[in-house]
Amino acid sequence: MEIINFISQPWHWAVSGAMIALTMFVLTWFGGRFGVSSNLRTMCAIGGAGKSTEFFNFDWKKDVWNLVFILGAVVGGFIASNYLANPNPVDISESTQNYLTSIGINTPQTMAEGSGYVPLEIFSPANIFSLSNIIILVLGGFLIGFGTRYAGGCTSGHAISGLSNLQLPSFIAVIGFFIGGLLMTWVLLPFIISL
Repeated sequence: MEIINFISQPWHWAVSGAMIALTMFVLTWFGGRFGVSSNLRTMCAIGGAGKSTEFFNFDWKKDVWNLVFILGAVVGGFIASNYLANPNPVDISESTQNYLTSIGINTPQTMAEGSGYVPLEIFSPANIFSLSNIIILVLGGFLIGFGTRYAGGCTSGHAISGLSNLQLPSFIAVIGFFIGGLLMTWVLLPFIISL
């Protein structure tokens, strides 16, 4: 039981940083690239999409390790959220909570309120068909998918893998991610929530 208590407590951010750095070193050493969104291309290639589109016609077997990584992330997330979850909600800074409250989003104060992670104003099943939620979830999801393909990778691929390999396109993409995040937080989100 002591090991479960140790694992389920918040860890210092440097542990994650060290593990990411170690993963990137091993991937670079063996010529691999880290990215989550590239798994969609791999799954399409496995399904036979390469017969009709050249983009999916590649040796997907060399990327199976990345599918195993994603499967591990899903299984690990399930185990962590169901068996190792900290009983307290995520500790969000008071200034962030005040800002979110000012635009109509209450940060979860208990695990019953959005499992302590996500605001019910956006992720509650009762609000799923509101105009603001359709814009945030459907249109936002489409834009994330389109942007990921257009930018040649997702935030993790560019910010972790691309920057560690000193790739200029990744640096430009990360700048775009930050600008987009700031624009969404300070301009678009308050407008969308008010609809």
